[in-house]
Formats: sequence, structure tokens, C-alpha cells
Amino acid sequence: MERKRIGLVRRGYSNSGGAERYLQRFAAALADRGHEVTLFASPEWPDGDRQFREVIRIGGGDPMSFADNLTKAKPHQHCDVLYSLERVWDCDFYRAGDGVHRAWLDRRAKFEPSWRRWMRHVNRKHGQILDLEAKLFAADSKTQIIANSEMVKFEIQSYYGKPYNRIHVVYNGYKPPAIAGDPRTRIRGELGFRDQDIVLLFSGSGWERKGLRFAIRAANALRAEGVKLIVAGRGRQTGMPSGPVRYLGAVKDMTSYYEAADIFILPTLYDPFSNASLEAAAHGLPVVTTTANGFSEVIHHSRFGSVVEDPSDVAALAEGIRRWLPATRRRSSREEIRAWARAFHVRDNVQQTLALLAPFGDV
Repeated sequence: MERKRIGLVRRGYSNSGGAERYLQRFAAALADRGHEVTLFASPEWPDGDRQFREVIRIGGGDPMSFADNLTKAKPHQHCDVLYSLERVWDCDFYRAGDGVHRAWLDRRAKFEPSWRRWMRHVNRKHGQILDLEAKLFAADSKTQIIANSEMVKFEIQSYYGKPYNRIHVVYNGYKPPAIAGDPRTRIRGELGFRDQDIVLLFSGSGWERKGLRFAIRAANALRAEGVKLIVAGRGRQTGMPSGPVRYLGAVKDMTSYYEAADIFILPTLYDPFSNASLEAAAHGLPVVTTTANGFSEVIHHSRFGSVVEDPSDVAALAEGIRRWLPATRRRSSREEIRAWARAFHVRDNVQQTLALLAPFGDV
């Protein structure tokens, strides 16, 4: 296949962020297929990613400044196809991995006091994101949208009127790394947990949005049954409920923690399609999450996990976890869950995405 130039765009960087992991995997898969990949990223993106031929640093301390500076950089001089994971003024394809900001604000409003809603109304950053989003999702915009769930596709169409034929759903993909040794025994030993302890794993940043407080309350309701919660990722512990919780901070080797845990929990208020949920399932963990997670539309409820409607319904969350407390059920389901989730492979994600990009860059 003739090598083509593909530009990827992402503002900001978190070493525990799902979007960053997706972009790195996708870029590596493109490079493996012989394509030339250029990254347009803000200055904090780390050096050393070999899959990028070049990293072009785009300044801008807020979403609109970044979008303005990207336009000034004339990205199409460096690539045939511009594929953005960031809301910008113009691109050939936008992967809506962050979902629909208007939808998130509406969902969030149900869980907070009115004064916070007013503060966000006058917050310049939210206004910028909404302006950029409206440009990309407009009915007359030529940008093709790649959503990572049917939930997001429906939200784009219902909020902005974007024609369905310009919105394509490509689910996230994951290629689990090779596992060396016995990470379950090692990690549990480091944390001081016994083998019979039932370890819930929560992973991600943005704890308010991902419903950490509800996960803690659910774990607290089940602590008498040997349930403990570990939290991977950075966030503010101040104001979080007390309970059987251990904060790990940012974790580089998530594979070991997936293998060491028993159940993955993400009672999110809004998640277009949680990468962490897919990763956890690919390591055999049942996933307890909400209908506000796009991942919930592919999970087989009660077979590969539990799905609740309201993230703040702690009783429902606790019941969803309780279904997976028996060790015999977890052991008998682990390989089936692992095999099912690994069918969502990064290889398929890349192939489906390239099929959409092909008419625009002859890739």
C-alpha cells in the first residue's frame, strides 16, 4: 500500500487518559501499515512516541486558542487527511471520543445545585467548547463524524441535526499486552490484600463525571462482605466519602491492576465509550456501569456485567456488584468475558476507520 500522510490532532495530555491511549494505539497501527503519521498536539504532549514522524506543537491555553492556532499552522500542508480527536474549526474527520458537551452539561445538571449551573453558564471555556462543537456538528458542515457509540451518534443528531449519513459509529478497540508472571499475587501482596478479598477497581480522571463518590458509597455498603475499592488515576480526594478505598494515583501498568482486581466499577454520569471498561473486560473483569456509558450498549447485562440507570442509586450499584461477589461465578465467567471483550480489537477499529478515511485521502 502506498504510504499516505495522516494528521492526528489532540489538545492536552494525561498519562492515564483513555483518549491518549486510543490515539497512541491508533497511530502505531497506522505506522505499522506504512502510513506517515504527524501529530498536532499541545506542548505538554511527551516526546518519544516513535509512531509519529513528526510532532507539531500547537500553542493555546484554551480550546478556542488551540483551534485558532491549528488553523494558522495550515495542517493540510503536512498531511493528506486531517483526523482530529479535538474540537477544532475544521477537519476532514472528527472522532467524537469526548462525546457531546451539551449532552454532558444536561446530564451533569441533574446532580448539582443550581448555582454551579450558573457558574458554568458564565465560564468562558464551556462557551468555547460549545461554539466549536456547534461548528463541527452543524447540519451543513462537511466534516465527517466518527462516534464511538450509538449513544453519541443519537446525541449529535438530536442536539445539532447533523445528518445520520455523516455520522459513523466505530467502537473502540483494545489489544491487551502480554502478561508476565503473576500480577494478581504481586499487586495484592503490595496492597496488603488477601486472596479472598473482593477488589473493585475504578480507573480514570475526572472523578466527578465518572461517579467515584457513588462507587465509594457502593463499596461501603458491601464492606461487611469483604469488598475493597482501589482507585487508579488522579483527582481531588477532598470531599469524597469515607470507605474501604485505596487511592493509587496515576498508574502506568494498568494491566497488572486489571489482573489483580475482581470487578471493575464505573458509575459514570457521562462516558461516550469508556476505554477503561473495555480494557477491564478484556482482562476478564465483569463491568458494573451505567446507561450513560456508551460501553453499556455492547455489554450483555448480567452476563458480562451489570448496568444501572441512575449512577447515584447506590442500592442498585451495590446489587449490581453483589451479583459478582460469588467467587465461583467470577471464575466461571472470567474467560468468557475476556474472549468476548477481546473481539473489540484495535485492528478492527483501525480497519473500519481507514475504510471511512479512504475516499478523502486515497488511504
